Amino acid sequence: MIKLSVNVNKIATLRNARGSNVPDLIQVAHDCERFGADGITVHPRPDERHIRYQDVAELKKIVATEFNIEGYPNDEFMALVLNMKPDQVTLVPDPPDVLTSNAGWNTIKYKTFLNQIVRKLKNEGIRVSIFIEPDVELIKHAVDCQTDRIELYTEAYAKEFSINPLNAVLPFKQAALIAYTNGLGINAGHDLNLENLEYFAKNVPHLLEVSIGHALISDALYFGLENTIQMYKRKLVL
Repeated sequence: MIKLSVNVNKIATLRNARGSNVPDLIQVAHDCERFGADGITVHPRPDERHIRYQDVAELKKIVATEFNIEGYPNDEFMALVLNMKPDQVTLVPDPPDVLTSNAGWNTIKYKTFLNQIVRKLKNEGIRVSIFIEPDVELIKHAVDCQTDRIELYTEAYAKEFSINPLNAVLPFKQAALIAYTNGLGINAGHDLNLENLEYFAKNVPHLLEVSIGHALISDALYFGLENTIQMYKRKLVL
């Protein structure tokens, strides 16, 4: 089964709206694991508009599955992850002012930079994934960055899925095959949901993990958190 990592950023957004501890982010993360999630993902940003750096420290104490921290590797982020030592760090090239991640790394342009960051993280025993678009050349250059995995940026797939699922998934299938051939593990995330997840999972080979937050938390408003996690997990059974 492909692993499901639940991104709890939206829970923190809801909590922060009232300035209290409702909903309790730590309890929700614990419950996600109890309900079947294979991991917890967070993406702290410099303005702490959802996940706060203190949240990361508190989550580190209780996450019993796989803890994945996403973010842009500025000095503050690197200090955080090197201190927390999560199971995985996913490097994302988003500037501080973006609403959500909207592009993958240019592994040609930033190869030297990424190589230095990846080496620092791996020296501390942290698995590294690079957020990347399904571009064969960029994936080949990701190998030179010494990353353990890539995370395929799936917004383009999600947008085209309702129009032509076969065309939507084809670049990701090809990208996954190239990545696997070159020794990279394959994760995926961004706009995956109950409608498009199963088709993606069945057609993208060697997929190890998906990270899903916005859609899953939104679905939980209707179906309940436990039921929703199980619904997503069923989509990942090949």
